[in-house]
Amino acid sequence: MKVIIPKETKDRERRVSLSPDVAASLVKAGFECLVEKDAGIQSYFADSAYESAGAKIISNNKELYSQADIVLKVNAPSVEEVSWMKKDSVLISLMYAATNPDLVDACVKQGISAFSMDAIPRISRAQKMDVLSSQANLAGYKAVIIGAAALGKIFPLLMTAAGTLKPAKVVIMGAGVAGLQAIATAKRLGAIVEVSDIRPETKEQVESLGGKFIMLKGDASVKLEGGYVKNVSEDFLKNQQALIAKHISEADLVITTALIPGKKAPVLVTEDMVKAMKMGSVIVDMAVEQGGNCTLSELNKQVVKYGVTIIGEGNLPSLLPLNASELYAKNISAFLTHLATKDAFKWELEEEITKGSLIVHKGVAVHPSVAQVVPA
Repeated sequence: MKVIIPKETKDRERRVSLSPDVAASLVKAGFECLVEKDAGIQSYFADSAYESAGAKIISNNKELYSQADIVLKVNAPSVEEVSWMKKDSVLISLMYAATNPDLVDACVKQGISAFSMDAIPRISRAQKMDVLSSQANLAGYKAVIIGAAALGKIFPLLMTAAGTLKPAKVVIMGAGVAGLQAIATAKRLGAIVEVSDIRPETKEQVESLGGKFIMLKGDASVKLEGGYVKNVSEDFLKNQQALIAKHISEADLVITTALIPGKKAPVLVTEDMVKAMKMGSVIVDMAVEQGGNCTLSELNKQVVKYGVTIIGEGNLPSLLPLNASELYAKNISAFLTHLATKDAFKWELEEEITKGSLIVHKGVAVHPSVAQVVPA
């Protein structure tokens, strides 16, 4: 089967879906790899590296899509790109299908199949395919680095002849993959780290990395599914805001990571909380693309409000394109070789990983999140 790697078209995206090393492994497994010219250039992968791996370089993207049996992308394709795909071909990318009905509808009309990398079940045998974790890990690291760069003071305790400089205080909201990496990075840089999370079971992980856990009182409205928070009530959010307000007012850097799949990000940092922060402090809002955890953050902008620098970078993994692409490539390759051989897809429709990630099957919307919304 012919596997294509198009250039990513999303604004500010520097990643590519397949690295030359992983392309070589797919070629060795019997797949034919076609790569759009300069697809990997912003991830520091030259066309010559793909050619050395056994891939072919194609200049015209419409021609590339027309040949594809399998399309591998980081971000979801545009509706126009889907229209270039041949019937019965297969798309594998991040789709966020529940909030992207036009894309699902385009896949249905084109008669293709589509797998969403963000819908892969969080089970142990799918860990090597877990793109959300691999990218969030890098995002957590980068959030601390850009926060530290914007902060007008150093992170560690520093004792000099001229006096002692106190360590920076970092408050991290959310102890998922991104939050845990942020804790580890901030601690390595010498900061005092405090962490809040509505899942009490994360306390041990936070403390094992040297963070201080801010204990939140449980609430029956908090719904968890597969390790993710699926729902919280407005009352719970208000109680959470009240508890962490004091910690935020004393912080030098606040990093927010809270997301609810398929919904707007919960508001954790209000305008009044920003007003109460110290002059020169920094907020990095990692949830800005889903509406933001801070009411004052702006997508893909760095703004100063009430003396506080608020960073709303919508695609943190893309700021580390070399590593992010390498990890994504390994995730998507493991997923592809689970689903298919070089000759055909297995279509094991009741197998857990296949069933959980298959959005559209041969022109029919089959995933529970979209099957009732988009007509087949």
